[in-house]
Amino acid sequence: MQIVQRWILARLRHRRFFSLGELNEAIAALLEPLNTRAFRRLPGSRHEAFETLDRPALRPLPATAFQFAQWKRAKPNIDYHVEFDGHYYSVPYALAGQPVELRITASSIECFAAGRRVAVHARSHRHGAFTTLTEHMPASHQAHRQWSPGKLIGWGATVGPHTEQVVSHQLERMPHPEQGYRACLGLMRLGRQYGNERLEAAATRAVTLGAMRYRNVASILKSGLDRAPLPASTAQQSELALPAAHENLRGARYYH
Repeated sequence: MQIVQRWILARLRHRRFFSLGELNEAIAALLEPLNTRAFRRLPGSRHEAFETLDRPALRPLPATAFQFAQWKRAKPNIDYHVEFDGHYYSVPYALAGQPVELRITASSIECFAAGRRVAVHARSHRHGAFTTLTEHMPASHQAHRQWSPGKLIGWGATVGPHTEQVVSHQLERMPHPEQGYRACLGLMRLGRQYGNERLEAAATRAVTLGAMRYRNVASILKSGLDRAPLPASTAQQSELALPAAHENLRGARYYH
């Protein structure tokens, strides 16, 4: 650095440049004589040392620019999807329940199992949506899964007609029924947590209000609305609608 200051910067210190390109040209004109100038105490020059020692060790630059990546451990659900930042990405169905690693960049999601890359997706920022590759889906889900749409709907029917309707809604609103398994299994957990009687009451209210997603049913149970009388009119439906997603949000009446 000191040599560059003496041989190049010192010679240019009184000149004025009006563009970066002009400055680079002036530096390049002085750089070559500096590199070919013989060492004082060693044989050769900087240029010869570079050609002999450095150039043979150089490797080609990567074909693509470096991308910062973060890693995350995950376990695909029964629907053979892994979640990152609210979006769900498919992996080969045989990996359902098996530990995998995700490599996340600004533009892609890669999935590795046992050190081998098994899936790659363009990164999506659509929360609650699915990115599914056809080749990741089994030829017959019933042959490889404990649950099937028929079994899930049958379970819903054992709880009650409205629970059956809510389960069917989870399966029908997705491009592939298997993508609704996550919500259906969540409904089962609600049944174990609150009891089937309360689950059916919550499903009845959800169907009445036309809000049949899993989070709607869970919100009804958490707030105890399943124990409240069902609305008998449109006005009452508005009054007894689902609670806000956040417990600190206030309704319109708070401001009057």
